[in-house]
Amino acid sequence: MAAGKPPRAVPRDAKRILVVDDEPRMIGFIRMNLELEGYQVVEAHTGLEALEMVRTQLPDLILLDVMMPQLDGFETLRMLREFSSIPVIMLTAKGEEDDKVFGLELGAVDYVTKPFGSRELSSRVRAVLRRAEMPSTSPEQAVLKIDDRLSVDFNRREVIVNGEHIKLRPTEYRLLYHLIENAGWTVPHEQLLAKVWGYEYRDETHYVRLYVNYLREKIEEDPSNPKYILTERGVGYRFVDFKKDQPA
Repeated sequence: MAAGKPPRAVPRDAKRILVVDDEPRMIGFIRMNLELEGYQVVEAHTGLEALEMVRTQLPDLILLDVMMPQLDGFETLRMLREFSSIPVIMLTAKGEEDDKVFGLELGAVDYVTKPFGSRELSSRVRAVLRRAEMPSTSPEQAVLKIDDRLSVDFNRREVIVNGEHIKLRPTEYRLLYHLIENAGWTVPHEQLLAKVWGYEYRDETHYVRLYVNYLREKIEEDPSNPKYILTERGVGYRFVDFKKDQPA
């Protein structure tokens, strides 16, 4: 925070965001804008400091810079995912597709490329916090049997494959939830992006493609020849109509 400026008053129940960056000016810019939006902001300047802050401050969301000395953002995220599933948005000056995919594969939920404006940052933060609130299910809908091999436990956010419980990441769960909710119907890329990631992401089709691949690796017997999540080329994806398409 800039010297001489008192902290802004925010509600005690406001969402807490941890900003991790080794550039004080960048942290100041982010803090000012997030506090104007009504969030609590805590900060860390190194990866190791960020890991400790996660344990002590229990943030709802982390904004994590990639290019930091000693422990970069990717390695920090790798270590974080060993004990926490807190949503992470990566911040980087790099805009290459490979870097984005690498961060997502490590467990980030989004990527913002520097330089970014305050409106873009606020929009992404709201979208991530919004989708962190999982869809609710009633007890009788909690476990859904797809076939003899696959069931989905919506309360535990798990899939059960051949009796083995497999944990889903939050974004994987939301994607599977919306696909199953529309079983038998093709869901366009844009609709999945709006429902799972937020309307702001309607042009980020690579997110859907990447997370469909993640789900297939977890639930399909042969991910290269899927029978549950089917591709409708150029349109979107369709979850098999298990009430009709599956053999009795």
